[in-house]
Amino acid sequence: MNNVILIITGIIGATLTFYISDRLRQGAVKASALLSLIVGLFFYCFPELLNPYLTKHMQVVFIGASFIGMVSSSTLKSYSLLAIAACLFTIIYISKKNVFDGYGGALGTLAFVALLSTMAFATAVSQQTQIKQKISEMIKKIFNREK
Repeated sequence: MNNVILIITGIIGATLTFYISDRLRQGAVKASALLSLIVGLFFYCFPELLNPYLTKHMQVVFIGASFIGMVSSSTLKSYSLLAIAACLFTIIYISKKNVFDGYGGALGTLAFVALLSTMAFATAVSQQTQIKQKISEMIKKIFNREK
């Protein structure tokens, strides 16, 4: 149940940051900083509200997912892709098992990997017929050469 709550937190963090940045025209950095401050202050003021696992990880997942929400609206326009990237980020975060301890920029790196993977997959799916056509043309060129 804790992991489901963290995944929902990641989705909320990414979509709210994108919404405030894009629709309310506040800018990506301002949107991420404002929401992260609110979440951080909430858990600072109410540390006993949730179980210790959620209190520790919920704010970290929110802040990391807000990095995903900082993406430009000209690059990513779909809230569903944003939610998928946030889910992927949270799953990687949950399963990383202290791999990035001691390294700076771990949340940003995880957010970048999740967002880039989601965008690459979406592009590959949307251009599937074009990719198949190019591959078949290359195979024909390679194997139909005259000797």
